[in-house]
Amino acid sequence: MPTFLPIDLDPLPEQGLDRAAAHRPNTGAFRGAHDEPVTEARNDAEIAREYISHGELSPKSIANTQKELYRFLTWCREEMKKTFHQLSVADLNAYKEFLKQPPDAWISKTKWPRKDPRYRPFSGPLSDASRRQSMIAIKGLLGFAEQTGYLRRNPARLVKNVRAAHASRITRYLTPQAIALALQNVAERPVETEAAARQRERDRFLLIAFAQTGARLNEIVGAHMGSIYSEGDGRWWLDVMGKGAKPRRLPVPPAMLSAYRDYRRAYGLLPQTSRADRMPLVLSSRSREFLRITDEAASEALKAVFQAAADSAAAQGDGDSASVLRQASTHWLRHSMLTNHANNGVQLKTLQDTAGHANIATTAAYLHKTDHERHDEILGSPGGKGIA
Repeated sequence: MPTFLPIDLDPLPEQGLDRAAAHRPNTGAFRGAHDEPVTEARNDAEIAREYISHGELSPKSIANTQKELYRFLTWCREEMKKTFHQLSVADLNAYKEFLKQPPDAWISKTKWPRKDPRYRPFSGPLSDASRRQSMIAIKGLLGFAEQTGYLRRNPARLVKNVRAAHASRITRYLTPQAIALALQNVAERPVETEAAARQRERDRFLLIAFAQTGARLNEIVGAHMGSIYSEGDGRWWLDVMGKGAKPRRLPVPPAMLSAYRDYRRAYGLLPQTSRADRMPLVLSSRSREFLRITDEAASEALKAVFQAAADSAAAQGDGDSASVLRQASTHWLRHSMLTNHANNGVQLKTLQDTAGHANIATTAAYLHKTDHERHDEILGSPGGKGIA
């Protein structure tokens, strides 16, 4: 029976970072056999902790990396009885297979705290996409261990990445009809307090903003009031910070601009502000202090809108819209915007720039007819009636 002992994988404090921070070569070259190590890590857990510390990761990425490295460190100790220095290529390939179907002793459907004796590292088998991400974290750790001199050889160099199937088309999107239903539902939401009025106008603005710009959740929640502006030629823009800290400028349609102004009025603000305004774009409805809400809070607010719209659709007998709305999330609005524009003939290069996709192949996945359109077109063709 494996023992799931706690492992300290918290990032090192600034003053505790090893001398690798000051002396690691800028060239990125790996050290030779006789070079002095640039780490003072004494065991596998310490080099893992140092790796996390030097990664400049977001809190969410740190948590995900800690989870993956805890699994790997525990597997090395409990299943292989080996340290990093003893691992082979075959061992790492065995770990890839282990992730496909962890033993029952490693699995718990309940997420117990890590210090609880009932804690288990897995809730079930990992998908190929999750296994791929897990192995990327492990290969990064072992590469770092080699670069700093903790390891003299790195078997992960010879381990192939997990091949994760990519969807050839995007299916998680809302039809214009479903979006219109959600918009109607939030616009007609009754309000009895000022806070409820603020929340209604904020949620309506968020729904329109995500549906019409295709921005990611953190791009809008992380923006400022002054990010929406005009240069005096009648065109309005939204500045966002995309992946990899890449700035992007998104067109603001009239409906979004109108919702933005109504939203600001509900908070007692002037309809428009200057580009220098650093007030958060997405505000808490419960506070008069103009506090930014979290990504999670914005996501939950829109999920509540979708759920209410799903109930309305079901009451109207629209089971299709109700079904998709119950599954929808904020990111579905991004998919919806790109899908609807792709199907309406907007050039892929334009959509790529708007979406912030590094590869146009990613954008091309949105170029498809909806299932209902394909169904009707095929059955409506001369050969679509079948063979009599």
